[in-house]
Amino acid sequence: MKPAALSVLALCLLAAACSKKEVKPAAEQPLTVSVARVETRDLRGGLTASGLLVSREEAAVSSELSGYRVARVFVEEGAYVRAGQPLALLDDTLLRAQIEQSQANLQLQEVAAARADAEAKRVDGLDNVGVLSEEAISERRLAARSAHATVGVAQAQLNDLKTRQGRMTIAAPVSGVVLERTVRPGDASSPGAAMFRIVRDNLVELDAEIPEASLAGLRAGDRAQVELPSGGRVAGVLRLISPRVDQQTKLGRARIALPIRADLRPGGYARVIFSGSARPVPTVPEAALRFASSGATVMTVGADGRVHRVSVRTGQRSGGYVELVQGPPVGARVALGGSAFVNDGDKVQTAEASGPAA
Repeated sequence: MKPAALSVLALCLLAAACSKKEVKPAAEQPLTVSVARVETRDLRGGLTASGLLVSREEAAVSSELSGYRVARVFVEEGAYVRAGQPLALLDDTLLRAQIEQSQANLQLQEVAAARADAEAKRVDGLDNVGVLSEEAISERRLAARSAHATVGVAQAQLNDLKTRQGRMTIAAPVSGVVLERTVRPGDASSPGAAMFRIVRDNLVELDAEIPEASLAGLRAGDRAQVELPSGGRVAGVLRLISPRVDQQTKLGRARIALPIRADLRPGGYARVIFSGSARPVPTVPEAALRFASSGATVMTVGADGRVHRVSVRTGQRSGGYVELVQGPPVGARVALGGSAFVNDGDKVQTAEASGPAA
């Protein structure tokens, strides 16, 4: 064979021999994740919540009497009334007849008592004399006492009727706007049926629902901005935090006091934004959080480069950071970018992150 042909044949055999050799895979490299540390930061506000506008206190006005017809109603819904102002009037026609009858009965009993007193005086000094028996003398004196007791009963009955007459006018117990009127002329009065509802002193506030984890960050006196459906904003102050949390929703309640304004109507929806004051709390970037059915977790990275899942409880959020109410200590490293692709116990390489959204 020619030298050129031999060279080509040698090259082909060499290539075939090389193709039969196993290609060893490169060693697997650990996944690189960006990390940040749990740091103490001052979180300012950022907490938002929603709820309904409610009256701070409502007065339900009803009659103390039963069965009397409503003769007149003096106010409508939306009217401003002052404490003691008449709201409605009951018909006292039957009551006045009863009072006249009771007065006549009282006069009759007073006459009977005077007669009994006179009979009792006639036996004064006749004890043990023998003119009358001791039994007859005692009976006259007891009759006088009984007659005076009967006068007292008649007087009490008359007083009761006069007290009822004084309750014929239904008056406002507090000052404020009439929120609801349910009574009409001709209705029968009943102690269990409210005729009017009055917003005491026109004080309306927001009853907001707050997540359990955020309640610890609120204090009475915190400033807040309340957004109304109309787009307007009202400055408010956190007045009261409920001492209990709903077992089902895990929400607590907070009352935000608001100024007196005509556009604040009980029953309306509103949203609150708490400005609060700066306070140092343990925080991590929001990107470190992972969510599952069991709750929120973060992946911590140990000194050996292995990751571990840790359950956390979060609080308020601000500027891309979230408060850790419960979780890893300050200084611990948590995985950010790439953490979704690692499992508990995996070994990783780390790269320091430069911000909360890394």
